[in-house]
Amino acid sequence: MKMITAIVRPHALELVREAIHNVGVSGLTVTEVKGYGRQKGHSEMYRGAEYTVNFQPKLKLELVVSDEDVTKAIDAITASAKTGKIGDGKIFVSPLESIVRIRTGETGEAAI
Repeated sequence: MKMITAIVRPHALELVREAIHNVGVSGLTVTEVKGYGRQKGHSEMYRGAEYTVNFQPKLKLELVVSDEDVTKAIDAITASAKTGKIGDGKIFVSPLESIVRIRTGETGEAAI
């Protein structure tokens, strides 16, 4: 089992949700986050005053998939979140040692 963590632009959420659902991945956790990478910050004007926005709003998506579904999930996220511009995001894949469904006590892939 793997934990996929994707950092994407906020407008890509619904497209990503549909794409992973279409490849058979159920379950997604979304967290609003702020950060920057190569994109860095940018300057904006508000009521005549210039200010710098150092952190860009992003969404952090977390999903757990079986080892067989990792490539399908990554491909779905990439295809749906990609604009071709700097700041599209990143995908991280981590091994997952254990899962326990609290309600039933199921463990492993049965708990996904």
